[in-house]
Amino acid sequence: MSRPIRILLQTTIPGTADDWNISRFSMLRDYLAGLTDEDGAPLCEVTARDRTAPGSPDPILSTIDRSDYDELWLFAVDTGDGLDPEDCAAIGRFRQSGRGLLVTRDHMDLGCSVCTLGGVGAAHFFHSRNPEPDEARRIIDDRETGYILWPNYHSGANGDFQEIHIVGEPHPVLRDPEAPGGLIRYLPAHPHEGAVGAPPEDPSARVIATGTSKVTGRAFNIAVAFEPSAAGGPALAESTFHHFTDYNWDPSRGCPSFVGEKPGHALAHSPEARQSIRHYAKNLALWLAGRSPTGAAVEEEDRALDEALDESFPASDSPAIY
Repeated sequence: MSRPIRILLQTTIPGTADDWNISRFSMLRDYLAGLTDEDGAPLCEVTARDRTAPGSPDPILSTIDRSDYDELWLFAVDTGDGLDPEDCAAIGRFRQSGRGLLVTRDHMDLGCSVCTLGGVGAAHFFHSRNPEPDEARRIIDDRETGYILWPNYHSGANGDFQEIHIVGEPHPVLRDPEAPGGLIRYLPAHPHEGAVGAPPEDPSARVIATGTSKVTGRAFNIAVAFEPSAAGGPALAESTFHHFTDYNWDPSRGCPSFVGEKPGHALAHSPEARQSIRHYAKNLALWLAGRSPTGAAVEEEDRALDEALDESFPASDSPAIY
């Protein structure tokens, strides 16, 4: 029997109540902690935390290479000061030791401290730092929230879902033997996703999934996978942390007061989309740990999560599913 996968879910901000602190990723935390292996033992051992005050090394991130964590899920929710140089150096050594890393951010410059990470940081494009190489893409996509500039790809309302396009040979994190076609089709939607791309100098990296703007019809990259190589363990760069937040899985969980867009409710009424999203999270946990995502875990929390979502939104409120 394998020991549980030790996962650290980590934000790049202190635990500010009216912000995207780690408590707003509780559904992901509980879902991963509820997974079991074929023997009924816990698949994951999950720790979830915010960073300490910016301006100094974080006691966990700056020493993570000496920890027993198998993978780090880094939710970059800062405005530029979320990672100390010592944090970045230790995260780099963590991945160089063969362990797994997920790095995700959001629109414009939100989470731009990840630019200082070696390797995976180069996959993230922002407004003021490391902009998209294609200058034609440096334009506003979402026009609903005027103060948010590019990159801000509009994949739908928070609480709705988007159908993704799989690029090239389907990556292991995108396989779902229980879904039609055997592939994950849906992820949470968000009004203004950020931009990611495969660094051309890194042969281990490739775009594995794209989305489509509901405003302009333009395709945009959702996920870039870095295969294990001499540079380090498996890693994934993702366009927005909103693919993992409580608010995007269930808007009734609430959001910070600065979020002004009206949420949608399509995800609550689509068991197939909810399965895709959960299966994606499970696949990520397994792949980042160097384990095969296929048939290696049992989803203990599925029924409870589905029932909670169904209770949140009466069936009479169901919108059209796109």
